[in-house]
Amino acid sequence: MGWRGFRLLASQILGAVLAWVLWSRVSKDSSLAWQAVVALLGAWLAGWIWWAVDSWNAGRLLAWLRQSELGNAPELSGVWGEAGVRMRRWLRQSVHQVQQGDQRLNDILSALQASPNGVVLLDAENRIEWCNQIAARQFGFDAERDLLQSIGNLVRDPEFSAYFAAQDFSGDLLMQGRESTPSRPVRLSVQLYGYGEGRKLLLARDVTALEQAEAMRRDFVANVSHEIRTPLTVLSGFVETLQNLPLDAAERNRYLGLMAQQAERMQHLVEDLLTLSRLEGSPLPSSKDWVCVAQLLQRCEDEARGLSVMLTRKQALPHVLTFPSPEALAEVGDVAGSSAELQSAFSNLLANAMRYTPAGGRIDVSWSMLADGSARFAVKDSGPGIDPKHVARLTERFYRVDHSRSRDTGGTGLGLAIVKHVLQRHGAKLSVSSVQGQGSEFAVTFPPSRLRGLS
Repeated sequence: MGWRGFRLLASQILGAVLAWVLWSRVSKDSSLAWQAVVALLGAWLAGWIWWAVDSWNAGRLLAWLRQSELGNAPELSGVWGEAGVRMRRWLRQSVHQVQQGDQRLNDILSALQASPNGVVLLDAENRIEWCNQIAARQFGFDAERDLLQSIGNLVRDPEFSAYFAAQDFSGDLLMQGRESTPSRPVRLSVQLYGYGEGRKLLLARDVTALEQAEAMRRDFVANVSHEIRTPLTVLSGFVETLQNLPLDAAERNRYLGLMAQQAERMQHLVEDLLTLSRLEGSPLPSSKDWVCVAQLLQRCEDEARGLSVMLTRKQALPHVLTFPSPEALAEVGDVAGSSAELQSAFSNLLANAMRYTPAGGRIDVSWSMLADGSARFAVKDSGPGIDPKHVARLTERFYRVDHSRSRDTGGTGLGLAIVKHVLQRHGAKLSVSSVQGQGSEFAVTFPPSRLRGLS
């Protein structure tokens, strides 16, 4: 019968008893029949009153449930009061669960937003449900305007359209990014993953740097192979000649001299490669180790004059080299960094100038303090100059303006690459100015933080 039925029956019994008692006190006719009728009327009236109160409570509870805001719950008693309490508790739990679900969803979307890769969520009809900012930039989407737009209408790259139409998403697709330009290409790796009921997850990764690194690796291997193949071919030919042909002492000595020259060329190449490897893999030089600029330039001068003699030994006119005077160097302070690396960079700039400057040409070396507290080391030559189209690529590995001349003078094509790495490690900048037919100037600028005066 339940609790409500028991309360109804109890109300009716109480009404019948009250009606019986009241009728017995106020009426002179106390026959049993009339008392039974009055008790039945009392039970009927009590039942109607209970039903009215119960319906009113149920109506209040229903009106509260129909509201959009369920915060102000009515204070009820009885069964409806307990039902209201239980409903409030259930609603609080439901709201809490919804809030937790929303928070988890927001956390997931925030994580996807922070992803370095582009993420796009597509519904079963291939419309955009959500995308992060990286994907919006990669594909040119507007995160708000393009919601529920078909991905096929927004990404019109033919390769992507074919990939999407094939419905074979086992591999990725390499395509151009929206920001790609001829001077700055952008390559994307795009792959689709199915999930849910027909939905798709699109991931886009910028692989421009990876492809450039791979291209650089291929070029590097090809260049090294090419640079080593020539001297090896020469050596192999001379060795075969020495083994198979009877030669007099003069011819033998000439061949051995040429073989030594090629071996030395390969040795220089290996040394430069090892220098680059060491620079790329070693910690940055300390800013607390100080190098005396005067001593550094003196060592560079001694090395440069020796190289000039070797390069111009077949010509009558040597290079004209000018360095700062001892008096001027006496007023120069120190530069922070690695003495060996700085000497390597300066010596490579000097060697580069001498290799491209004909015998009898002039090479001026200077060190000067600038108004902002920085210092400038410069090597200026009177060589043939450099075409402006080559200037931006001078520090690339194995890049040569004149291939034949560089090889004839013993260059490896790595000198300026070594200079670039050394200067980057010392916070310095390299600038190149050149006029064809009038020579070139390579200048290094050190920031004030890397310099100190004489104590």
